[in-house]
Amino acid sequence: MNNNYDIKDFSLADQGRERIEWALTEMPVLSAIHDRFSKQRPLAGARISACLHITTETANLARILKAGGAELVLCASNPLSTQDDVAAALVQHYQIPTFAIRGEDGSTYYRHIAKALDHRPQLTMDDGADLVSELHKNRSDLLAGVIGGTEETTTGVIRLRAMAADGALKFPVIAVNDAMTKHLFDNRYGTGQSTLDGIIRATNILLAGKTFTVAGYGWCGRGIAMRAKGHGAQVIITEVEPLRALEAAMDGFRVMPMLEAAVLSDFIVTATGDKHVLDKAHFEVIKDGCVIANSGHFNVEINIPALEKLAVTKHRPRTAVEAYQLKDGRIVRLLAEGRLVNLAAAEGHPATVMDMSFANQALSIAYLWERGRSLEHAVHPVPVDIDQQVAVMKLAAMRLGIDSLNPEQQAYLASWKEGT
Repeated sequence: MNNNYDIKDFSLADQGRERIEWALTEMPVLSAIHDRFSKQRPLAGARISACLHITTETANLARILKAGGAELVLCASNPLSTQDDVAAALVQHYQIPTFAIRGEDGSTYYRHIAKALDHRPQLTMDDGADLVSELHKNRSDLLAGVIGGTEETTTGVIRLRAMAADGALKFPVIAVNDAMTKHLFDNRYGTGQSTLDGIIRATNILLAGKTFTVAGYGWCGRGIAMRAKGHGAQVIITEVEPLRALEAAMDGFRVMPMLEAAVLSDFIVTATGDKHVLDKAHFEVIKDGCVIANSGHFNVEINIPALEKLAVTKHRPRTAVEAYQLKDGRIVRLLAEGRLVNLAAAEGHPATVMDMSFANQALSIAYLWERGRSLEHAVHPVPVDIDQQVAVMKLAAMRLGIDSLNPEQQAYLASWKEGT
């Protein structure tokens, strides 16, 4: 490995391998792609730099890319999402260069991204677009060698579309986040379960009977709201998009502005991808004892500097909880430093949903290696045939059969002449 890594502790490697193999038992689609990639080697010779959450599921994606012939370097896409045992196993047992340490400071985080870019990637894989952003801002000398990239999450897709709109994006990127087999399942069921998992692990507070506010009713917000309701919470939705607000109301949730919700809420979770969704004005009226958490990619959704200024004291009653006391004695409890609560206070999404998300990643990166040079420098959807292929493989793994159209039905759908 030529010391091409920066991890916390090699003694954790065996534990990491056990957990990686455990996760693989819930990832049958990825396992099938691994078998195919091992035989066909569709990524032979490709240099990939990947900035992703270093978890057991990501490790299994990395193993597939390597089996497909890629030369891969990994770094973390969030300072608090790295699982140190997984990072150790990636280096020691799978010989994949990895730069990730849980709790790393900002300078270390960007130094690790720089090390991943030293690999001179031809393909990028990103979760939040920090790698692509750094590549364009500080390593533009490498851009000519990049064929394309993939982006895993909503926040990253938003950033990349802004780059494309400004004419700043210098290679094509596939928005894996927007694949139907990703956002309908990973964002909704994965984020829904893992966010509540993080909140419950961090606080051990019963959700039943509590007022639980979700900021944002996109696919992640829908999933969080659904799971909170299932726990017996009274759920409020805050939104800026009228159609989503209307949908939330018709799904049975209360809808109101955050300034009103803050007064009532025992829990508030942000899942918008935007900045300062919870701001100074909300902290000034927030209910005493309210637990606040973020499930969006970056920790800017909660205005933590504003909360710091309003607080007179701060202490840590539990590992992932910071209790801020305001001047009038009210307490605001912030989880996981405002970072993704599902990864910083728990283990992230269950492997079975990441199975589909990372199947899209693997197939999309192979698609880019083959065809990326012919694509416009823009944000592209996952090809429909890849999305449907993942769905078919997942159904087969679940041993579920579906019907198919017969010739008469196909002809009817293709015709406009037959009516009442």
